[in-house]
Amino acid sequence: LQVQRATGIANSRNILATASDPNGVQLGASQHVRGQINFLTKETGFYQLCLDNQQNHFGFMQVYLNFGVYYEGVNMENKQPQERKELNNTLEAIGVSIQKLQLHIFHMWRFYNFARMRRGADSFLLESNYNYVNWWSMAQSCVIVLSGVLQLYFLKRLFNVQTSSRQQC
Repeated sequence: LQVQRATGIANSRNILATASDPNGVQLGASQHVRGQINFLTKETGFYQLCLDNQQNHFGFMQVYLNFGVYYEGVNMENKQPQERKELNNTLEAIGVSIQKLQLHIFHMWRFYNFARMRRGADSFLLESNYNYVNWWSMAQSCVIVLSGVLQLYFLKRLFNVQTSSRQQC
C-alpha cells in the first residue's frame, strides 16, 4: 500500500494498516507511507485489511492498494522416483521454464505497480506544492503592493506643507 494524498489538520501521510485472518488473528501490520504486509495463508475464508487514519484528523487520505498472491504449486521433488521416470523430460523442462517465466512476469508486474504508485504520489505532491506556492505568491504580491502604497502615503505626508493664515519667517 502507498498513501497517494493526505489532507487535514495534521497532514500526516502515515497510516496504520493491519491484516487479519478469518478467525480475527492479526497476521501483520505496517505503519508507513509505503507499507507492505507479507503473510502465509493456511485456510480459506475472508481476510481483512484495516486502514487507520487516526494520525490525520479532519482530513482524508487517498491510498493505493496492490495485492499479490504467491502460489506454491506441485512440488516435483516430493513425487516418487518411479512417477518421475514416467514423466517426459522435455515436458518437465517446459514446465520448469514456464514456472520461472510466470514468477518473473509476476515480479515485473509488481515492480511496475510500485513505480506507478510512486509516480502517482509524486504527482499529487507536486500538485499540492503548486497550489501552495501560488497562494503564497499571491499573498506576498498583495503585501508588497500594500507596503508600496503605505510608503508613498507616508512620504507624501512627510513633505506635505501645511498652509496656514499666518506668515512664517
